[in-house]
Amino acid sequence: MAVKDANSLASSPAQGPEATQRLPGASRLLTMLQPLHKEPPPPEQPAMGFFTDTSVCIGCKACEVACRQWNQIMPPIQEWSGSSYDNTRHLGARTWRHVQFIEQIDRSPAIGDGHPAPDIPLFDSPDFEARIATAKENGQIPTTPPGTALPFFNDERWLMRSDVCKHCANAPCQEACPTGAIIRTEFDTVYVQQDICNGCGYCTLACPFGVIARDYDGGSHTAKKCTLCYDRLKDGMEPACAKSCPTDSILFGEVEVLKEKARQRLGILHERGVTEARLYGVDDKILDAGLNSFFLLLDEPETYNLPRNPQRPMNNVPPASLWSILATIALSLVGIFFFSKRD
Repeated sequence: MAVKDANSLASSPAQGPEATQRLPGASRLLTMLQPLHKEPPPPEQPAMGFFTDTSVCIGCKACEVACRQWNQIMPPIQEWSGSSYDNTRHLGARTWRHVQFIEQIDRSPAIGDGHPAPDIPLFDSPDFEARIATAKENGQIPTTPPGTALPFFNDERWLMRSDVCKHCANAPCQEACPTGAIIRTEFDTVYVQQDICNGCGYCTLACPFGVIARDYDGGSHTAKKCTLCYDRLKDGMEPACAKSCPTDSILFGEVEVLKEKARQRLGILHERGVTEARLYGVDDKILDAGLNSFFLLLDEPETYNLPRNPQRPMNNVPPASLWSILATIALSLVGIFFFSKRD
């Protein structure tokens, strides 16, 4: 490495505070402000989200398993409901992904003692094989059914949907949070900061989809829900559920790109005769700004336990406040009148 000699050192500009004092005014100010200079903020990220196509969901629950494994979520105590093969049943503080089963199939007859049998579909019914054989003979089992009903079961269906937090663009849970624990990340996802959440539960009441819940089983009592794998997003990885989906029913990406894919997929299904297919959450009218996690459904939203017109509780605050003010004024006038009469 070259070493500067005394002459080069003498000819180089002086360093340190003394040199700063000898600089012109503007240059001196810039030098003094140099330590305060901050790097520009990172470029703004596009909104990221999920598009779930229920028409290709096979109900394998791989997304549920991947979500639990990656986020190290202990499953709650699971019990059979007696009305479905679905053992997780709904989203919760310990179920951030839930594959919903909608079993619209003939139920079994009453059992021998006269009590109704469990309300679950039984494929070992006496006429099952006969119905299959007849359907095959009549050519009623095409490779691409014209609709969502099983072709040999008339109107009977078994629909499936992988449910998750909708990461609403205008999230009611965030509006209701009194501590600021619920924030929007740089990916426009809704995230609950566990160290700030006080477990009040206001967010659980505000969510119109019943997604967020308090963790009673874990003892923290804080609100928990899908984080959209924020730790994976920061490292440029897709969420665990989407990564594990074998049929690409769950697609992850930029929200606007996914919305265009959803519209294209809807058009394809309509061309194939699946006219009951529809989109849910793509329209920005839902919750005033739309959802960042939306669905292609094969029936009415209510069939999937989705509200057709979800409401933001904060919309009720102005009228409620107005009535409170009017009631206060009325009571005050009554009090003034009462005490004035006594005098």
